[in-house]
This record gives sequence, structure tokens and C-alpha cells, in this order.
Amino acid sequence: MTNELPVNKDDEPLTQFLQGLLLFASLSRQEIGMVVSVLKRCTYQSGEVVFEEGEVGDSAYIVEDGRFSLDRMGRRIKTFSKGDIFGEVALIDKKPRMGTVTAVESGTLLKLDGAVLEDETSISLLASIKIYKELGRQVTSYLREEEELYREMDVLLVQDGGCAPGYNPVTAFITRYLENRGRQVYVAAEGFKSLVNGHTKEFYRLIDNSDLYKTLDHIPGVFFAPPLRDARGARFRTERYKEFIESENQQKAARNIINRNAKVLVGIGGNGTFAGIKQLGRYLPERIQLFFIPVTIDSDLFGTECIGEHTGVEVGAEKIHCYLADARTHHRCYIIELMGADGGYHALHSCLGAGAHLAVPPSYTPDPRKVADAIKDREYTVIVVAEGYKKAERKAQGYPGNAAEYLRDELLAAGLATRQRVICEGFSRDIRGAIPNNRDIMLAQQMARILTELIVQGKSSMMPAVLSGKEYAIPFEEIRTDNSVESGLVELANRLQV
Repeated sequence: MTNELPVNKDDEPLTQFLQGLLLFASLSRQEIGMVVSVLKRCTYQSGEVVFEEGEVGDSAYIVEDGRFSLDRMGRRIKTFSKGDIFGEVALIDKKPRMGTVTAVESGTLLKLDGAVLEDETSISLLASIKIYKELGRQVTSYLREEEELYREMDVLLVQDGGCAPGYNPVTAFITRYLENRGRQVYVAAEGFKSLVNGHTKEFYRLIDNSDLYKTLDHIPGVFFAPPLRDARGARFRTERYKEFIESENQQKAARNIINRNAKVLVGIGGNGTFAGIKQLGRYLPERIQLFFIPVTIDSDLFGTECIGEHTGVEVGAEKIHCYLADARTHHRCYIIELMGADGGYHALHSCLGAGAHLAVPPSYTPDPRKVADAIKDREYTVIVVAEGYKKAERKAQGYPGNAAEYLRDELLAAGLATRQRVICEGFSRDIRGAIPNNRDIMLAQQMARILTELIVQGKSSMMPAVLSGKEYAIPFEEIRTDNSVESGLVELANRLQV
């Protein structure tokens, strides 16, 4: 447990130490003495945490001795030693901490609470004003540097669509490979929505090199990319921005991209994101190179593996294994809805991998009577149905349930009579947040490398592709988003022989 002890106000070495710091450079010796009197000395043992990423704080820390590290998303990106200050911006905005600070070795920190700067009984108003003025000067200089940094965005990434494993790794690898080629990489904070808003705060500058990051990390929005390589989810996207379908918003986004002097625009996501990038391209000059990277669990782009599909199948199959075990134990019939709005890749391959009894992708319409007859005398059954199963029919009927419930109702209407307890399970969205597996991380690296070469070669309107070990690129006009599943695999997944 960290001890916080008052500081001796007559500590001459400490007074001289503080006088040498920029934050207190304008203070008189008497005012420095006031600061000394309100400081707290905190000792930390190696491995102890000063504060966690996401915590809300209003204290700054000055390293008196020892070394402390700043970690973001589990990756060390900076160290602080004697004379360094961290957490100082919290004295102004009191926002969540942007990283975790930990003692690398045993050391001592001088803690300055924001509350004492507002307490005239502790420190004079003039001294507080001087400190805040210096903080304001620093923050103002950060903002000026921010505007300058985002005035020209060389390569701009935009992520949209449903979350999938692999968004973060491919973002990290794109940053790495392009930075090694002398390019600068930026990313929209919230997909197409940020492109439409266009404000500086809507963008991040991605950095791979740790030395470069240390020189820029004080500027708002500068983000250290390497920790993204193994991270879940999609750091730079939010829920789908449906308003982007409107041409007015597409034109706003195009104007903002042009005003930021972007040279390359890269869309990352599924078929909806691809459609958005193509629409946006109509309003952009030819000098801006356009690209698209497929990240989607359901593999809904034809002619390539998609980042996220391998993790999705692995996690989906594991879920089905669990349902199989429970169904066998309790004599149940599970009808499970999995991802697959059009093609049904995820539902089909997860079913095959786990050995469930029947897969029902959108393109397959089994005879409900035959299915009902096939399962009536079974001890247990697991059926996997894609979320897009008869979606047009369900919509036309105003059916309130999901695909699994619709299939169940079809079986009941066909006369299903079984000793099994029939249970429907809706689409499990936690699959989207799974840790990307090795194959998807490798695929992210391959596509980032292909993308880098295409950019350097001056190509445009292309999608990196990897299929059966072959690396290539597909022109936009040849990309198909109706990726259907193979009929032979559907037959393999039909263990009920219906």
C-alpha cells in the first residue's frame, strides 16, 4: 500500500529541485515554499501502480527519484525519471487517464492535488494563477501543434460496419509498414461519422516507432499503434453510421478529406463499408488513392479470405461444442442462430467444425416436415441457422422473432413432436469481441503488406486479397459482396440427411 506523507516545508534541496522545473519557473521562492507545503511524498515499490488507464484523476505527479512507466493497452510506451512530470493535464480537465503508470523500480513521487490549487488557504491565488498559466501555455502549444499535425493527413484509415476480430491488428500493421516507407498514417475516430463531422478531434495520428511517439505523445490524438496488434474489437469505430447513405453526408465527408489534403483513403470493414467507400469515391479527385481491406466474420466478400472469419469460426464452433454437450446431457434440441446475413459462411463453417447436426444457411430451405420427422425420435439435436434465413419472408410477415425462432415455428407447424426440449438461442454478439487468432493476425499482416505495395506503386481502387496462400489484389469493379457458400459443404453439414 502506498504511503502519502506531507513534505517538510523547510526542505531546501526540494525547493531548489522544484525551481528547476518548467511548471514552477515563474514562481518566487516564497511561492515555491507554498507549493512545497501542499505536496505529498508518495513512495512506490517496484511493480506498484500509481493510477490505472481510464481512472478519473485531478492530480499531477513529479518524479523525485526512481523510474515509472506509462502503459497503454498493456504495452509500455514511455518511462519517467527524476524531474519528469506526468498527469499534469488532469489539473485542468479531470478526464479519464489515458494510460497506466507503474513503478519500474522503487521510487518516490511528489503529488500535487488539483484541489489545493483552488484553495487560497493553502496556496496564494497569484501562485495558482502562475501555475495554471503555465499549464495553459503548455495545453495551448499542444493544440497549436495538433492543428498543424492534422493539417495534412497523408494516409487516412476509416473503419465502419460491425465489429470483428482483426480490425485492431490490421490497423497496427498498416501503420508499421507505411511508416517504414516514410508515410504518415491517420485514422477516423468513429468511421464515416467522423469524416462527415470533419473536426480535428475526430482524427488520430497513429505512430509505430516508439522514439517518434515520445516526441509527439503530448499532442492530443497521437496514438501508439503497436498495442493494437493483439487487441480485441475495433478501437476506432462505433455503431454503423446509417446517415452516410445520404449523398449530402458523402459530399461533406469528401470535402473534409480534400481539405485535410489526404493522399490515400483506406476503408476497413465488411460489405457495407465497401459500399460506403465506393460511394465516397464518386466525390473525390483521382489524385486520392482508394483502397479497401476486408474485415468481417461472415466472409461476405468474394475471392478472398477475410480478416476475422477464422477467429469467428473457431469461437462459433466452440460455442456449438458447448451446446452439443448440454443437449446430450439434458436431451434437448437447440436451434442456434449464428452470423450469416447473406452467404452464411460463419454459421456453416462453425457447424461443420463442431459437428452439429444441421446447418441452415440463407441459401438453403429444408423441408420442415422432413426435419421434424428426422429429429422426433432423437435423444439430442443441435441445428445451426444463419441469421439471414428467410429474412425477406420474415420481414414481409412482420415476424418479431429471430431466424432460430422462425425455423422452430416452421417445425412446429409441420407437426414436430419430440421428447426433446426445444430451445432457441439468438445470435451471440460476443463473438465479435473475441481475441483474433493466429491465422487472422497473419492475414492482417499479409493484407497490410499488399496494401503498402499498392500505395507505393500508385495503384488505386483495389482490395488486397489472399486465397489459398496466393496474394494479389482485386479491382473495385470486380469485387462481389454476395459471397455464397459451397453446396457441397452444406451437404456435409446435413447429418440429419434431410
